[in-house]
Amino acid sequence: MFKKHAYYVSICLLVAPLVATADALMVDSLPVTAPSPVNSAPIQQALAQLPGVCPELAPRIDAAAQSRLQAFYQQQGDVPLWSADERRQALQSQLLMLADDGLDPTHYSLPPANATANVLCNDIDTSRQYLQALQDLHYGRLQQSRFEPLWHAQPPARDPNTEVLGFAATGLHDMAQAFDQARPSADLYRSLRNVYSTARQQPLPHWEAVASGPLLRPGMEDPRVPELARRLYSGGYLAQAPAGNGRQYRDELVTAVKAFQLSHSLQSDGVIGAGTVAELNISPAIRREQLRINLERFRWLSQDLEPEGVLVNVAAAQLSVYQSGIPVWQTRLQVGRAERQTPLLKSRITRLTLNPTWTIPPTIMREDKLPAIRLNPEYLRQQNLQVLDAEGHPLAPEQIDWARPGNILLRQEAGPRNPLGKIVMRFPNPYSVYLHDTPSQPLFTKGPRAFSSGCVRVEQPLLLRDLLVTPAERARTDELLATGVTHEFRLATPVPVLLGYWTVEVDRQGGLVYAPDIYGRDLVLMKAMGSQAL
Repeated sequence: MFKKHAYYVSICLLVAPLVATADALMVDSLPVTAPSPVNSAPIQQALAQLPGVCPELAPRIDAAAQSRLQAFYQQQGDVPLWSADERRQALQSQLLMLADDGLDPTHYSLPPANATANVLCNDIDTSRQYLQALQDLHYGRLQQSRFEPLWHAQPPARDPNTEVLGFAATGLHDMAQAFDQARPSADLYRSLRNVYSTARQQPLPHWEAVASGPLLRPGMEDPRVPELARRLYSGGYLAQAPAGNGRQYRDELVTAVKAFQLSHSLQSDGVIGAGTVAELNISPAIRREQLRINLERFRWLSQDLEPEGVLVNVAAAQLSVYQSGIPVWQTRLQVGRAERQTPLLKSRITRLTLNPTWTIPPTIMREDKLPAIRLNPEYLRQQNLQVLDAEGHPLAPEQIDWARPGNILLRQEAGPRNPLGKIVMRFPNPYSVYLHDTPSQPLFTKGPRAFSSGCVRVEQPLLLRDLLVTPAERARTDELLATGVTHEFRLATPVPVLLGYWTVEVDRQGGLVYAPDIYGRDLVLMKAMGSQAL
């Protein structure tokens, strides 16, 4: 048995540069603490002199991965770990099962067991793939910040390397347990994994595209009706294959269309427009890939989920309140348009603005309000807008050169026409976004609901308030709301809020619910994950 010593990274290590490939987009090896003095154990000497000892392996191990391997071997007594066939076979079995998680097992190929190369190099290579697989399973294979950055009000306190090394230590005694510990435990992840693990082993269904055309309402006739019926039967929305080639859009088909719309986060009215046709025509291969990339999104999301708080799915324009890790209430939202996207973030709701005024943000004033004022001098009066200087003092609108208004503010007083409604829920973030009430209630029946300039409009904000405050806070805020006067109310206990983005999940009945990819992010992730469906 070798004596355990502290490890180090050789400062003269030269890592051969890699040609930029898809792997360049993968999660960087996680940082570790700086190593300490020389360790004379053979495995540590090999790690410290990789270019000379393991020249073929060295280019695949950067400095951070090297340090983590040194820590892993030091943790295990600085001895080779993969000489036992049973342990190696257990690892191989778990790596193959990563396909059920939407990860490609070939990314974690192990060196041949009977390889004639340096035994220490093979052991190091096996450990490298082992640690990488655990990291990718827990945190995601892709680096979220490169694709869908999520801003944090407070940096996560966890130590990623400690977690990965903890999983790895468990696996040397129970490989299945280690991978199950690394696998996200959130129900969002586990339920989607169950569906994907079954779907990936089944033949892809087949359906023909539905032709575009004019708006199709119930009762109308249209030559596309037969192909629409075949498409819905192929997707399981019609119990029986359509008979004949009738052109009338009848009740049974209308019911099937409504079910399809509901399961794809569309307005469930049976009216077939461009949005419904677009969702109908997404291919089976792309639908399956959506399951895979959203498993990756849930690996990212799981790092920020808390058992209590507010979770927003921007893509579906849906808000859930969680208590003890279980969703207890949901409501519909309106989120930012594609050109003014709602950002992804993790923060805490700290205060409520009751009967809010609305100071118009610079982008909205520049792009929306100023053009409207120039076209219609009565616009300010009609919208109940005040003109203020930079210090908040009132200005006379007729004295403003609206072609060059300078440094002014526009503010709308509290009231029924105020875009923020009766209540705003505020949380620290650099984007000046918040959750708020809205007078635009009819838009909640639409789908998708990307109508705002970035903030999140809540369909039932007072019911949401009730779930976030104590009974005493509820009573006090009711009193303040009744005054009609603007008040700031700070919560005794801040509430976690997480704004994420995903385009499919599993509902409580085990069915898939899709959301339109309103910001066009799915295909980017599919390409980065090496999808064969594109």
